[in-house]
Amino acid sequence: MDLFMMNCELLATCSALGYLEGDIYHKEPDCLESVKDLIRYLRHEDDTRDIRQQLGAGQILQNDLLPIITQHTQDKPLFDACIRLMVNLTQPALLCFGKVPDDPAFRHHFLQVTSYLQAYKEAFADEKIFTVLSETLYNLLQLDWEQRAEEDNLLIERILLLVRNVLHVPADPYEEKNVDDDASIHDKLLWAIHMSGLDDLLKFLACAQSEQQWSFHILEIISLMFRDQTSELLVNAGQMRSAQEKQKDMQELELLRQKELAEKRSRTLLRGARHSRFRGSYVIQGLKAIGEKDVIFHQGLHNFKNYSHDVGKPTRRVPKRKQMAQDSENQRRSALNVRLFLREFCIDFLENCYNRLMYLVKEGLIRERAQQHDETYYLWAITFFMAFNRHQNFRPDVVSETISNRTFHFIEKNITNYYEMMLTDRKDATSWSRRMHLALKAYQELLLTVNEMDRSKDVNIQHSSNVIKSNIFYLMEFREIFLTLLRKYDERMQPRSFLRDLVESTHLFLKMLERFCKGRNSLVVQKKRVKRRKHSQKTLQTEPTPEDLEQTWQIVSQELRLSESLTQSAVPFDATSETPVDEQRTEALGRIQDCIMSCAGPEALSLLRAARAVWPEGDTFGSVEVEPEEELELLKQILFTKLPSKLTVHILLYLILFANPSVVRPYIILLRSYSQNSVHTNHCITRMLHRLAVDLKMEALLYQLSIFSMFNKILEDPAVAVYQELVTFAKYVLNRFFVFATKNNKAFVELLFWKNVGAVREMTEGYNKDGEGKKKSKWTPEEEEQLQRLYEEYKDSGVPDIVETILPLLSISHTRREVVSHMVSMGLVDSVKDLKKERKGTRIVLWTEEQEDELQVLFEEFRDSDDVLGNILKRITAKRSRARIVDKILSMGLVSDRRDLYKKRKPSAPGRSSGMTEEEFFDLTGEPREKELEIEEEEEDKSDQDEDEQDYEELVDNSAKEGQKSMSRDNSLKKIHSLRNMVQTLQQQGLSGPVLWLQNSLNRTADDREEDGVSHPVALVPLTEENEDAMENKAFQKLLRAVGIRAPTDGQESFWRISSSLSVHQLRSVAASLDMVEETAAEGDSEGNQENSLTVEMEDNDNQEMRAQALRALLLSRQRKCASSKSKGKYSTYLVMPMLIILLEAKHWSDRIEEKISKKRRRVLDDDDDDDQRGNEQ
Repeated sequence: MDLFMMNCELLATCSALGYLEGDIYHKEPDCLESVKDLIRYLRHEDDTRDIRQQLGAGQILQNDLLPIITQHTQDKPLFDACIRLMVNLTQPALLCFGKVPDDPAFRHHFLQVTSYLQAYKEAFADEKIFTVLSETLYNLLQLDWEQRAEEDNLLIERILLLVRNVLHVPADPYEEKNVDDDASIHDKLLWAIHMSGLDDLLKFLACAQSEQQWSFHILEIISLMFRDQTSELLVNAGQMRSAQEKQKDMQELELLRQKELAEKRSRTLLRGARHSRFRGSYVIQGLKAIGEKDVIFHQGLHNFKNYSHDVGKPTRRVPKRKQMAQDSENQRRSALNVRLFLREFCIDFLENCYNRLMYLVKEGLIRERAQQHDETYYLWAITFFMAFNRHQNFRPDVVSETISNRTFHFIEKNITNYYEMMLTDRKDATSWSRRMHLALKAYQELLLTVNEMDRSKDVNIQHSSNVIKSNIFYLMEFREIFLTLLRKYDERMQPRSFLRDLVESTHLFLKMLERFCKGRNSLVVQKKRVKRRKHSQKTLQTEPTPEDLEQTWQIVSQELRLSESLTQSAVPFDATSETPVDEQRTEALGRIQDCIMSCAGPEALSLLRAARAVWPEGDTFGSVEVEPEEELELLKQILFTKLPSKLTVHILLYLILFANPSVVRPYIILLRSYSQNSVHTNHCITRMLHRLAVDLKMEALLYQLSIFSMFNKILEDPAVAVYQELVTFAKYVLNRFFVFATKNNKAFVELLFWKNVGAVREMTEGYNKDGEGKKKSKWTPEEEEQLQRLYEEYKDSGVPDIVETILPLLSISHTRREVVSHMVSMGLVDSVKDLKKERKGTRIVLWTEEQEDELQVLFEEFRDSDDVLGNILKRITAKRSRARIVDKILSMGLVSDRRDLYKKRKPSAPGRSSGMTEEEFFDLTGEPREKELEIEEEEEDKSDQDEDEQDYEELVDNSAKEGQKSMSRDNSLKKIHSLRNMVQTLQQQGLSGPVLWLQNSLNRTADDREEDGVSHPVALVPLTEENEDAMENKAFQKLLRAVGIRAPTDGQESFWRISSSLSVHQLRSVAASLDMVEETAAEGDSEGNQENSLTVEMEDNDNQEMRAQALRALLLSRQRKCASSKSKGKYSTYLVMPMLIILLEAKHWSDRIEEKISKKRRRVLDDDDDDDQRGNEQ
């Protein structure tokens, strides 16, 4: 934006700030007011951030604000206002716009604001500016808490925010084309912070107890300082490389040299001895061209490996939603002096600040005192500083705050939350994926730290490591998190770097688990509670029976009565453990129970007394003054108590969970880039595939064509010697496959499919037919004899289900399926269908003569009732379904149409819907008026109140229903009118044929649904070119949506579909509204006549109904008047008031309906142009 395009008022305000003469800035008298005006201007800027852009184009911050704060520091009001203005100007562009705009115009404004921020960052890379900020911050921190005013705390927060904003500005890749070890603008900014002493103030704020309110600001600033840095580079900064590192670098260089030489040799072998290096023409034998001849290649042989039939074809555009996620990791090596300064900062921070700051941040996150997504800075700090500590003289005590089960749980919970949000918030899925990647790296670093603790020579550190590992291996959510992430990996949302870290973390976890289980060959884990079916399963451990427990207790109780010595070293509670106290109490109960089960009575009693001292409340382990006999009784109760179940799992059983195609597929995706992977990453992939193929003996799981294609690519690589581990494994799998192919003639067909454990077992052990391969229960001859005897006994007894009768009588329990299949195999019944369990309500099929007579009597009795079918269903003796009874009534000829059996609406009062005189109304009531007026007083006193309330409620309800009916009629007329306008428009466009095709399709669908009685979505398949073109027309698609036809689902359907929710009546009414006329005028006249007729008819009906309501109200009023003359005075007022209300309600609804009818009449009289306009608006 040009400076001369600046708003005149804004330009005048900026001119009133002052001017720069040489290195001296002269402020104007209205400088403070001008700064405040600029703050007000920024408060009222538009969505394009015009004020911010104009101030950035005018370089107000570089030429005015920075000189003011460096040269006029003593003017405190002006200094505070300038800091406040700079905080506003330097806030990130994402905060200004909310997100990266999709609109090109707003994207331009976003990039423009970002460019101005980058210019601000370059201007801040000055030691003088940060010296002023650090001195001001130092003076404010010198004040005691009681001496600080609110303005002082605000100034501290604004200075921290200003530093945060400047550090947050991204680098410009087009302007900063620096190589490693060269100073970038960010490096210059960090060096200015270091030289001004601001870094020391940040460390003070991180560890000072009185300044804990700034913990989130400090952590965010530190994370931005170390942006683009790696812990390994900082640890090795300024240090001599060890011999091991030099040897590693030499090996990497040697591998690269061998790879280059191998590629050079392969190119040499491609060229013949007599051919020069110039281009030539070659015939590729075996590769057919378009005709019958071989392909002729017109380029050099060194380009043959890149040949493809797709050369020269236009590249297929990949939709944005299907594109692979891109990595956003940027790493560079800063200048040496900056790396040395950051290294010293990390050492001091870990020594003095890390544990306290991370504790404060964690408490703020748990208590929700933080802003949104502030947990990402916490996760970054765990990843970076724990990695730095691991590489720099590993000391667990300086990072002890984050080495705990609480931290594992916190990270696991965030990973789960990020994944759920990534699925629900699709528009921001990339951001959620980055956050999940950050949480995964923090989890990986925690595992690496625990693994490093396990290697320590200190016994206490090793013990702490074992405690943490036992907890993370015990809990299911920690044990299966990597398995879940592998199954749910989506390369469209998660980048390749995420998959690399996930594979390496999984490898580390499995390696730690194998080392932890080494020597014990099994692992006690938390049992996953899953609802199983009734059939029993084989468990790994057998539950002891009550007889066994009683026998064990007899031995232990006798030992306790004879023993006098107890174990004194029993400790039931670990104060350093992260396990909650309640769980430790349960574990103590389990230890006591295990001691009793192993007949160690004295040790169990010692543990009981020690646990009573630790947990005296609740009397879980007995009261303090318990007697010896009571202790024995308490031990017996603990023995017979069922504690939370645990499960002993072999390590191979856990590895079976990874034998799944959804887990193997991500490994193959990462293996495709084997040449770009590090040696460690390829080792992790190969080790996992080796576990599946060798340890589990499921190499058939890898018999897949894409995997073999990848193996072939690796074996043909010129630098195959570099990937020796991959080559060895690939040859092993291929050799096993070719041996397997000699035994299974379907092996090559199986290559086309991914396989699970069941498919692998079938491939190797033989294919089973349907129904085979399932374990069949063994039946002894005695059981078969018992089954045959029971069947012969009950087959003619008339029981509804013979299998259900036999099941509880068998000596050994079997499932229903086992009994039925064995009865068929024994020949007791011919088929399983003979013993099929009958559904409720379908047991009786045939109708007897008595049942038919009963049905006819019930029908004759209730044929004049409102609900004929309902009354029959309640009173019929043989209970049947509603459909069976309806079919029987139709077959007997009692009714000709099933609609005659529908439930009728409650009949209205006589004369309510007919326009008649008062005398006719009274005549239709069935009794003379004089008789009605001679009602006895005692009956009137009992019934008047109920009748008045009922009549009033009925009239109000009917009036409301009439209002709803009139509104629904209005809506239906509007819809029909809109559809006719659309049809008229399409007819003018020449689409009469497709409209007629649509109308016929709706009618055919209505006929099919009426005939079948079932509604399914019906696809509209255009078979003619005219109909295909119409389906792509916007106006025709609008008509389809208005009719109720559903558009095809993206990626799953190709045709529009008539919805299954449309009834037969709706389909036919919509089809009738699509009728076309030859001329527009005729169509308008017909529509007008139709609406006029509908309107007149509605007007007549409404007038008749309102008149009937008024006559009925008059009748009731006369009845009450006569009754009131004979009753007491207190009933007179009570009876007259409802009648007045009724008359007022009737008058009110009559006026409203007359008003609506007049509106309809006016709409009908409008011309066609107004109708068209109104239809378009609707």
